[in-house]
Amino acid sequence: VTKEERYKMKRLRILTFLGCLIPFVLLLLKVFQNELGPDPAKELALETGEWAIRFLLLALAMTPLRHLSGRIAFAQRRRMIGLFALFYASVHFLVWVVFLLGLRWGAILEEVIERPYITLGFSSFLILVVLGATSPRVMVRRLGKNWRRLHRLVYVAGVLAIIHLVWIVRTDLSEALVYGAILAGLLGWRIVFARNNARRPL
Repeated sequence: VTKEERYKMKRLRILTFLGCLIPFVLLLLKVFQNELGPDPAKELALETGEWAIRFLLLALAMTPLRHLSGRIAFAQRRRMIGLFALFYASVHFLVWVVFLLGLRWGAILEEVIERPYITLGFSSFLILVVLGATSPRVMVRRLGKNWRRLHRLVYVAGVLAIIHLVWIVRTDLSEALVYGAILAGLLGWRIVFARNNARRPL
């Protein structure tokens, strides 16, 4: 790798990082300018949750984009984008605890048990936490082949998150259905790609 290539890679990492922060900055501006509508807490929870889903889908799209374009840069951005999905999911969780539960930490377990849609959302969040904790290269080496098996749970997290969203919005399901269609397409691509690889002669 030449010095110029390293510089380009570093610049791309910085641009990716800044790009992923844009939705968060825009949300902060809405908060400070009081532009979140009549129920700010609910709107903030909804927007942070949707951004978590969007970044999760974007991270899953990196591998197909790499294979279709032949550009390894897509795969190199996958980890950062996936961690931003966890970041927005964490903000979503904090908004729920701080503004909707009023910092009643003891009520979390009660809500998770009694409300199925929260059970699904919380399960999705826990999966993302585990995947984020095992994303560093040192964990990839320690887990070996089990790392890939573990990180396939990202599709489960995506399904749970989308069902969680459908359960919350109920009336306008257009965006949730789009997310579901994208996830189904990405999962279908992965299944077909895995089968084609399995059929290749050694």
